[in-house]
Amino acid sequence: MRDFETGLTLERLKERLHYDPDTGLFTRKQSVGASKAGSVVTYTFPGCGYIGIRIDGFLYYGHRLAWFYMTGRWPEGEIDHKDRVRPNNAFSNLREATPQQNRQNHGLQRNNTSGVSGVTWCKRTKKWQASIVLKRKPIFLGRHPYLSDAVAARRAAEHQYFGEYRPC
Repeated sequence: MRDFETGLTLERLKERLHYDPDTGLFTRKQSVGASKAGSVVTYTFPGCGYIGIRIDGFLYYGHRLAWFYMTGRWPEGEIDHKDRVRPNNAFSNLREATPQQNRQNHGLQRNNTSGVSGVTWCKRTKKWQASIVLKRKPIFLGRHPYLSDAVAARRAAEHQYFGEYRPC
């Protein structure tokens, strides 16, 4: 369900919670069940690490509520955590993103051996190979004798294609 379909208003949100944009923490203004007024909301969605907050029977992602709290509008797309730390809902760490932009800001895959996304060792040529994926299509960035050259090629492509949404 989309956030705006729940009918949560900014007034109701601010009536129930206080949001600190510097720390990204939400605190309750009223006691709800076992949660006392003044307590920090700490529920984390199992398996994904995002903060979850229940208001009036609906469960929301904390980062989406933070955006709504600060801007007065629900995000049109997704909210990207710039530092990729899912519970870090400091407003300076959040930005609106399309699904594609959000996917661009990701960490290394578990099987990465070069330490840099999109850079691999080519056994056949004994060189470092750089590539990038754009709109689900791989773009070859060349084979390089030195890791630093392959990394530079990858970084230049990230800057060109991804802009501010390039990986940290």
